[in-house]
Amino acid sequence: MRPTVSPVSPPRLLVSVRDPAEAEAALLAGADLIDAKDPERGALGALDPTTVAAIMGRLRGAPVQTSAVADSADGLTAMARTGAHWVKHGVGRALWRDPAALARIAGAVPGRVIAVLFAEDEPDAGLVPTLAGAGFSGAMIDTAGKAGVRLPDLVGADDLAAFVAACRGRGLLCGLAGSLRIGDIAALSAAGPDYLGFRGGLCRGYDRTNGIDPLRVAEAVRALRPDAQDAA
Repeated sequence: MRPTVSPVSPPRLLVSVRDPAEAEAALLAGADLIDAKDPERGALGALDPTTVAAIMGRLRGAPVQTSAVADSADGLTAMARTGAHWVKHGVGRALWRDPAALARIAGAVPGRVIAVLFAEDEPDAGLVPTLAGAGFSGAMIDTAGKAGVRLPDLVGADDLAAFVAACRGRGLLCGLAGSLRIGDIAALSAAGPDYLGFRGGLCRGYDRTNGIDPLRVAEAVRALRPDAQDAA
């Protein structure tokens, strides 16, 4: 039986970008959270802090949340200094049983670190109390591989709903991502995450190394908020 998740607003749209021009395009098309990362370097490729700072500068004052990927402990503090609201860091299986290491990651930027778990590692809701206890502010599941295998191919709907419910029960921000397409929005929204994350599914030719397509971003926004479109 699928866990009960408290009623929430529709998930918001996270769009990963690699430069200020993509950030502005995503913003104008309606993205709710703009995430800085290097698509050439896989799921959690970090950009140079100077590039991230330029992205954050372009977004300064805009009604949007921001995040940046960090790939090391030093990177966490460097990315935090760029002005990103949140900093994302991978938490692989090797760290799951190391509370001290998890606490060091979360404590590098207290109150701002999001743990990224990989679907290929088969994470489950039982990890959430450990992440909360270590001091993480949020958690998300993504796919490590970016060859077209989508999150729903690797993790079942009930397990995703359980993960989201556990995050909500511990007061953690929660996101789901992983080679998603716009057609995945309806099913994944049912789990009730705070964010659904996209890159390749919103790029030209569905290639994550190509540029963001603003029309696809706008289409994703409409899919996430159909009631708002009806009201308009």
